[in-house]
Amino acid sequence: MRQMIKLILALLILTFWSSHAMAKEPYGYNYISTSSTKLVAGIANTATGFIELPKNIILVTQRDSILHGMTFGLASGVMHSVARTVIGVFDVATFWIPTPPSVQPTYIWEDFSVESSY
Repeated sequence: MRQMIKLILALLILTFWSSHAMAKEPYGYNYISTSSTKLVAGIANTATGFIELPKNIILVTQRDSILHGMTFGLASGVMHSVARTVIGVFDVATFWIPTPPSVQPTYIWEDFSVESSY
């Protein structure tokens, strides 16, 4: 019985030390900060993904012409709207994995003159 208590105590001590070793942030990021940024960005991108439609129409019109903006810009906008919304849902579902948000620019309003990349 005494040996069992010593074994359990040793395992508890090792578990306690190993959790602190994992919490030292060896890769230079803060878990809470990175995860919360990913969660907020995911919620924002899910809610504002539809804004990619007019954004892409405007960008293609400015770059090419009104005809391209109303055809290729519309198609591109639909594609980017769906992509930003789906990736936002994915970021919300996986926010506990501390990686940077999957869309650049992170929010639709950050740099409206740049086409989004994923």
